[in-house]
Amino acid sequence: MDTETLSERARKLGSVLEPLAGQVYFAPECHANYVALGFDPSPANASGVALPDGPAYFTSRGSVMGQVAGGVVAAAFGVFNPEVVVRCVAIGWSRTDAPTICQARDDGAIAQLVRILGEEPEGIARVNELLTRAIEPLRPEGRPLYAGLGSQSLPDTPIGKMWRMGDMLREYRGDSHTAAWISAGLNATQIGLLSELYWGVPMRSYSRTRGWTNDQFDAAAESLQGRGLITADALTATGREARELIETVTDSQMAGAIGALGDDIHELFEILEPWGAAVRAGFGYLRSGPHDLAKQATGDA
Repeated sequence: MDTETLSERARKLGSVLEPLAGQVYFAPECHANYVALGFDPSPANASGVALPDGPAYFTSRGSVMGQVAGGVVAAAFGVFNPEVVVRCVAIGWSRTDAPTICQARDDGAIAQLVRILGEEPEGIARVNELLTRAIEPLRPEGRPLYAGLGSQSLPDTPIGKMWRMGDMLREYRGDSHTAAWISAGLNATQIGLLSELYWGVPMRSYSRTRGWTNDQFDAAAESLQGRGLITADALTATGREARELIETVTDSQMAGAIGALGDDIHELFEILEPWGAAVRAGFGYLRSGPHDLAKQATGDA
């Protein structure tokens, strides 16, 4: 398969899975489960979508790796200020343990999908067949969140299986993306600023939700300007090429999944796209992803 086709299919797979897997972070059912464990309720919303409480987010997502220290969670997630992560994880583990919040995460995510899509949306058996094929050749080396999810048992319902496998593919791409940008010699604050300009949102908007300080932003921006990747408020041609290369390298690491699906990937897209649209319409996931969070961070939501 040529590079262009691989990238096109890999990015489309990521985009159609995102609202179905990523909805776990915004599901009211998840927030309610975490509140029952002693966490704070959703602190705010972005365009009508409830945002996660910090300690609940870091411990629930990190729980797939076990009850690990906050520094391990920060390393696995990649893009957050470790000082914030460590503090939030310490709070989280003072309130619950990893197996308990991991189960609360599963239950809440599946409950939201059932509420919006139903117990067995049409095509679920075929989707699970295809997702199983996509995951089968993938390996865990260097991919802590994917490996953590792979160590969990599959839920016992069709829609639960779909959610777990979608989450595995989402985290596999995320782990691969982190590998791509660290191998390009970038740190977390720098990739945040580059990504904002790449997506067309203001610098220091979306990445502010990752806990960085103004001093840390200043240092990252100065470094990127020194490397000729950005001007004061835009990507240079060199910067855009470098940021696109990171995405292409990420796409290349999805080759096993894309190859296993073959041309059947188009059938998967046709089934999943309306499901994702339904989740967004039901305020189960952000309408426009990072743009919504950027608006929230700057007070424009």
